[in-house]
Amino acid sequence: MIDRQTSEELLNEWIESENLRHHSRMVAMAMEAYARELGKDASETDVWWTAGLLHDLDWEKYPDEHPNKATDEILAERGYPDIILDAIRAHAPERTGRYPETEIERYLFACDELSGFMNAVALMRPNGFSDMKVKSVKKKLKDKRFAENVPRDDIKKGAELIKSELSDHIQFLINVFREL
Repeated sequence: MIDRQTSEELLNEWIESENLRHHSRMVAMAMEAYARELGKDASETDVWWTAGLLHDLDWEKYPDEHPNKATDEILAERGYPDIILDAIRAHAPERTGRYPETEIERYLFACDELSGFMNAVALMRPNGFSDMKVKSVKKKLKDKRFAENVPRDDIKKGAELIKSELSDHIQFLINVFREL
């Protein structure tokens, strides 16, 4: 397995936008937290963290080829394992044809859009995540004009894929992101 520092360096090499780097790190945090919650060992937890960190690696430079450029070239050429490549493919099934089936694939799909949406909510709040409540996130989800580019159906589907109530999934991520 490729170490975390190498993956962080790769992230910084390929992504210039601090917002996209922040999103990638949030998804990595969410994936790591869920891996621990599910009782994964340290090695598996690193795999989950890495999939979260690198899931949007090619978005900035190759948006039309995302995530295929990352999975088929950038990461594959650097020896990242198939479990990570497949999880990244499955977070964008409409672009890759790979739907989230394995546990890591389902959780990456579930954490991606919701993490981005919750960050948008946090930016609108004076205390960010520190006093965020599930009901405030759900209220913003109902406002189609707020973060309108975030597909609400994917957020709902993500919670279903991990067999979680949406409220529980949101609360879990609030707890994770309070560290930010």
